[in-house]
Amino acid sequence: MAIADNISQIRQHLPSDVQLVCVSKFHPVEAIQAAYKLGERLFAESRAQELVEKQALLPNDIQWHFIGSLQTNKIKQVVPLTTLIHSVDSIKLLKAINDFAEKQQLITHVLLEVHVASEETKHGFSPDELRSFFANQSWLNYPAIEICGLMAMGTNDVNDTQTHREFKAVSNLFKEIQAQFGQSYFKELSMGMSHDFQIAIEEGSTLIRVGSAIFGNRIY
Repeated sequence: MAIADNISQIRQHLPSDVQLVCVSKFHPVEAIQAAYKLGERLFAESRAQELVEKQALLPNDIQWHFIGSLQTNKIKQVVPLTTLIHSVDSIKLLKAINDFAEKQQLITHVLLEVHVASEETKHGFSPDELRSFFANQSWLNYPAIEICGLMAMGTNDVNDTQTHREFKAVSNLFKEIQAQFGQSYFKELSMGMSHDFQIAIEEGSTLIRVGSAIFGNRIY
């Protein structure tokens, strides 16, 4: 089976300190079940409704991650089902997640998305915004949230040199904040997808988000 071969190939090159997140968005439940039977437990979705539908049909020990642009009106669907939200890209979203989590008496684990790619279509905080956020201890304003690290997307269709440069910049920022923030749970750096995860691993990623290299082309 192609999924089994693909996962085996990826895991052969995966260091023990890097986790594989299987990006199952737009792929059917049967494909997720195939990966699950091979031992995979981390899966990621990018749309609230798809997450809700799949979560109801699949085993309870799956750890669901959310990697898409999260609208505030979808928070109530996403937060209770996920173990990690990768794509918190604004203070507005951070506050909305915290407000909901407080009311539900939950602690929500998130990554802050940093914008380093050259495309304007990418989202996220600038590096200086994040430096200011942690220097001013702004995280104290969100007691129902644990900020577990950073997430970034590299620029599409560029040479490896630029991808290395972008991921290295995020990795350096991550280490800088980690030293300043001092919280034990700030330990995850989510970088790398099917086309660039090997570079991301070289630059210090702890979570790689791999979809098409496992499941094949997406069915939209």
